[in-house]
Amino acid sequence: MKACFVTSTGTGIGKTFVTAALTHQLRAAGKSVRAVKPIVTGLESEPFEQSDPGVLLAAMEKAPGAQALDWISPIRYAAPLAPAMAAEQEGKTLDFGALVAVCEEALRGPEDVVLIEGVGGVMVPLVGALTVLDWMAALGLPVILVAGSYLGTLSHTLTALEVLRARALACAGVVISESPASTVALDGTVKQLRAFVGDTPVLALPRAQDWRDAAPLGEALLERMTPLNRPNRT
Repeated sequence: MKACFVTSTGTGIGKTFVTAALTHQLRAAGKSVRAVKPIVTGLESEPFEQSDPGVLLAAMEKAPGAQALDWISPIRYAAPLAPAMAAEQEGKTLDFGALVAVCEEALRGPEDVVLIEGVGGVMVPLVGALTVLDWMAALGLPVILVAGSYLGTLSHTLTALEVLRARALACAGVVISESPASTVALDGTVKQLRAFVGDTPVLALPRAQDWRDAAPLGEALLERMTPLNRPNRT
């Protein structure tokens, strides 16, 4: 099995689009894939088929429903806010141990590839002083970092990469998801970032209406995912 954690430099950058595109492309290449987004907020603010869990279920060709929703996104909050804030509005506290356990359960499955999609950006608060970064560190998986092509993304992306390095998290690749109405050229953003990241792949993802039509990402990123061999997981 190979596994990866999909995160981003912020909210609304394109994590779910990239996760769905990867799922679709790897399945088309004959791989079995499980994609999970353990935490989702603001689920009721849009039609389910357009929601993050709905998109990922479609990419796996699984029918929607209550059981499928629990399987892909068991931790859910109504408000479209950071999990710590959304949970507080409901008088709840996110259980970090349970969150990690959800991911570990997925990693024990029979699939060839497991993709775990985070929530918001690298440093989004989860509970107390814990952030998405602590979640990624607890799992220790290679990370796919999704960034935009908007003005300012170079600083945001390089900052996120430094934070990942500081926690000894390997970056399997950076995907630059073209920002709508950006004043900065996608290719220019990719070129600038490549000068800073060594041998980490920086992949351009031109704007597309549907994840089924996304530029090829699967083969390049799959090669960078470390095979998972943790027989003592509990």
